[in-house]
Amino acid sequence: MPPVRRGRQSAGAPVSPPPKPAPLNVAAYEAQLRALANLPPPTTVTRVHWVRKGKRRIKTEIKTIRYARSSLGVPLQDLWPAKAPLPEAGALLPFDRIVAYYGNLYSKHMGVLGEYPPEEMLTKLLVTTAQWQAADPTTRAVPALDYIAVAAQATPGGDGRYRMRMPAGQIDKVLRMAQQVQGLVFLDVQVGQSNVRAEVPLLAPYLKLPNVELALDPEFAMYGGRRPGTVIGTLNASDINWAAQYLARIARANGLPPKILVVHRFTQAMVTDTRQIRPLPEVQIVMDMDGFGYPSQKIKTYEDFIESEPVQFTGFKLFYKNDVRRPGSYLLTPEQILKLHPRPSYIQYQ
Repeated sequence: MPPVRRGRQSAGAPVSPPPKPAPLNVAAYEAQLRALANLPPPTTVTRVHWVRKGKRRIKTEIKTIRYARSSLGVPLQDLWPAKAPLPEAGALLPFDRIVAYYGNLYSKHMGVLGEYPPEEMLTKLLVTTAQWQAADPTTRAVPALDYIAVAAQATPGGDGRYRMRMPAGQIDKVLRMAQQVQGLVFLDVQVGQSNVRAEVPLLAPYLKLPNVELALDPEFAMYGGRRPGTVIGTLNASDINWAAQYLARIARANGLPPKILVVHRFTQAMVTDTRQIRPLPEVQIVMDMDGFGYPSQKIKTYEDFIESEPVQFTGFKLFYKNDVRRPGSYLLTPEQILKLHPRPSYIQYQ
């Protein structure tokens, strides 16, 4: 497996290229993709027909192979593994599974990342990562921090864009936390009434670091003048492709292994023209199921909007509070989530 990328510089320091990774083992990559797809075995269905010939009745058995189907009725074998170009050397996926804690340092209510003191939070993260490693020993579990670097706001702010950009000092704190656990950092972007092309380039000094990735949250991409939180927002495939191409340029210019781009989703309209999303050799795209509720609801959402609309890799989000708020609900375990088709490569806890 390729080593986990570890950043040692701050965003203001010169970025030295990481050691050149070994070439991609294509056979191992494709085998891991097949294992990740977790396709259920086909079943043989036998139908019996009786045909009369004169005074005799002749029994005929017709056997057909039946494959498991997605929620849209398409055989899973036709969807997974998803079609995508081979990655450049050093790709983390599908060899690793990322286990991320989500939140913002200014708020205890936006996720576990900001809810607890750093040392306590990091200890919890390592325990959770170890649980995933135990549940699937064949796939290395890598800790990560998913930090809301651009947060949607209910008020317009100075420029009327309904979003707040986190100061460099806060992002640097998260980078230092990630270094303590040799983990990754995802900078999560909620554009509000701004847009991907305006917000993502401002994070370039961080995205040049070898352990920093990008996440986009369409829920808070507000077009048509709506205020964040009043309706569920949306991003188009063109927005996601633009971000992927931007990351690819950063990876090429800085000699980095493939970057990871996570896109959160829990409704059909949150991501439009999904079939037009294009993974790149330099960028691996994860579509993350971001909904909360009863386990059956979450699995159905995953099947409808993630499994049935393949892009490249998949993610699954768990809410420590919202997933258990209703009577009879509970937090899904790693073992339960690993039964999904395909198995998620990115796990996020809020």
